[in-house]
Amino acid sequence: MSVAYAPKGLLGVFTPQANTTVEPEIALLTPPGYAWINARMVSGKDSITARLLDYMDQFPEPLAQFANAPITAIAIACTGASYLIGKDREDALIADIETRAGVPAFTGATASVDALRTLGAKRIGLVSPYNSALDAESAGYWESRGFTVAAEASAYRESSDFHPIYSLDAMAAERAVKSLDGQDIDAVLMLGTGMPTLDAIAHVPFIGRAPVLSCMLCVGWKAIALRDPGMATRDGLISWVGGEGWSERLARSRAFT
Repeated sequence: MSVAYAPKGLLGVFTPQANTTVEPEIALLTPPGYAWINARMVSGKDSITARLLDYMDQFPEPLAQFANAPITAIAIACTGASYLIGKDREDALIADIETRAGVPAFTGATASVDALRTLGAKRIGLVSPYNSALDAESAGYWESRGFTVAAEASAYRESSDFHPIYSLDAMAAERAVKSLDGQDIDAVLMLGTGMPTLDAIAHVPFIGRAPVLSCMLCVGWKAIALRDPGMATRDGLISWVGGEGWSERLARSRAFT
């Protein structure tokens, strides 16, 4: 079955309910020939941690939102839940989704794991939008995936806005990335899918020799790499970090701000 706007691939994206970053960034990261459709993960729980866990507990029921749309992959554009459920349950959840949907599936965290491994990164620097409670879970998750967390920087700020992460401005990530200059690291990873990150990567794609990634950059990369063998290589990923395939769209979008 063909889709007029997606002859190369159609990505089904699950987005946390109040997240205002996933759709804009995936739109900027999606090249011609690919398209995406979105579903919101919804929870009535009263804390961020409880909502993150609830999102994962609800699967596989949310898959029904895509019905029989001819998606070629599924992305759960969320990372905080991965830290809380741990890698074993995350891997089991992904395997179950793939069996039920019949297409590859990944989370924001596992897409980032795949990107870091493609780079051959071992020692990583993390840029976090989280408060200290979720930070502790985050570091343990990346260590469990085989990486050494060699440096950390925070973009978190207390806020009275609608959400402490989703309301961060684009400069918050860039300032935190630059603070890692001089660290002995193989790659930088900006965490979460709610903190705006593409401007930071466009301005600072490398810290020394360390490529700068974000979980959303990795979601966009993974969706294409599943369909394009060239993108799945280290060289393909390095070009992606350097803005090939998306930075011009980002620049054009900024003409309206």
